[in-house]
Amino acid sequence: MRWSFRLGTVSGIGVYIHATFFILIGWIFLVHWLEGYDTWVALQGVAFILSIFACVLLHEFGHSLMARRFDIKTRDITLLPIGGLARLERMPTQPLQELWVALAGPAVNIVIASLIYTWLVLSATWEPLSELTVTGGSFLERLMLVNIFLVIFNLIPAFPMDGGRVVRAFLASFMDYTTATQIAASLGQGIALVFGFIGFFFNPFLIFIALFVWIGAAQESSMVQMKSALGGIPVKQAMLTNFNVLRATDTLASAVELILSGSQQDFPVMEHGRVVGILTRGDLLVALARQGQETPVSEVMRTDVETVDACDMLESVFPRMHSTESRTMLVLDHGELAGLLTLDNVGEFIMIQSALRSAPVSRIYNPFAADHRQN
Repeated sequence: MRWSFRLGTVSGIGVYIHATFFILIGWIFLVHWLEGYDTWVALQGVAFILSIFACVLLHEFGHSLMARRFDIKTRDITLLPIGGLARLERMPTQPLQELWVALAGPAVNIVIASLIYTWLVLSATWEPLSELTVTGGSFLERLMLVNIFLVIFNLIPAFPMDGGRVVRAFLASFMDYTTATQIAASLGQGIALVFGFIGFFFNPFLIFIALFVWIGAAQESSMVQMKSALGGIPVKQAMLTNFNVLRATDTLASAVELILSGSQQDFPVMEHGRVVGILTRGDLLVALARQGQETPVSEVMRTDVETVDACDMLESVFPRMHSTESRTMLVLDHGELAGLLTLDNVGEFIMIQSALRSAPVSRIYNPFAADHRQN
C-alpha cells in the first residue's frame, strides 16, 4: 500500500504502518495537551493508543495465521488510523474455512481481554467502571474494555467486518457462494441504514460507520459477482495482445511517446528477450518530475513484476489484481511474454460477454467462443 512504512516481518508476514497513522498519534497528543494535561499524561495517552493498535495487529495476525492453516498466504498487514488490514492472497472458498478465518481475529481479542481480567482480579487492582473515562482510569482496565468493544464491533453481521464473513460462511453452507454474499451484503447495508438513522439524531460518528459498512458491503458484493462472471474463463481470452514494450536502455521520453500515441498505461521492460521489469504510468510521472525525460527506464522500472500464466483462470487471478499495487499483470505462455492483463480490460471483457449473452443467438458472432468455425 502506498505511503506505508515497513516495521518488520513477523512469521514471514510483512508489517507496515500507514503515514496517516502518525497524524492520529499527533492528534491524540494534541488533544491531551489542549485539555490541560502535562506532557507525561499526554504521552500516556499516546501509549494507550499504541497499545490498542498492538491488539489490532494481533487481531489481524489471528486471521493470517488461521488462513495459513488452509494454505492461504498473507501478503502483508498494514496498520491504518481506522484499524488493521491483512491482505490475503485469496479468500477461503470453503464455508467452514472462511468461518474459522473470520472468527480467529475476534478470538484473539477475547483471549487478550480474558488475560487482562484475570490479572486485574488476581492483583486486586480492579477499579469501579464508573471511575473510568476515555482518558483517565486504570490503563489495563480500559484496554480490556477496548478489546471487548473490538469483539462486538467486528462481529456486527455486515461487510467488511468479520461478522459479515461469518454470516456468508453460514449461508454458503446451504446455498451458492454468490447468493450468500448478496444476502449478507444486503443485510449489512440494512444495518448501515439503521446506524445512519440513529447517528443523524444522536451520534454523528455512527454516520461514518454507516458509510464504512455500506461501501464495504457494496464492494464485497461487486467483487464476488465479478468473480462468478469470470468462472471457467482462462486469462488468454481476456488479455491484451496488442501492446508495446520498452528496453531497459530506453529513456523515459520513449515511454512518453508511447503513452501519448495510444491508450497503454504500463509497459513491460525487456532485456535480451526476457522480462526484467515494468514501467507504470504513476512511476513514470513521478520520475519525469524529479529526474527528467532523459532518465533511463532501468532506473525507474519496478523489478517485482506480477505475472500470471495464460492458462490460469480469471476467477483465481482477479483477487490478486485487486491486492497488488500494479494496475497491470504480465501474462506468460511457456515462459514467454504473451499479453497484458488489466482491471480495465477485464471489465470490458465482462461487459462484452454480458452483451453477447443478452443478444439473440442467431444474430450474434461470439469472438470468445472456444470452437468457432466458418461455413
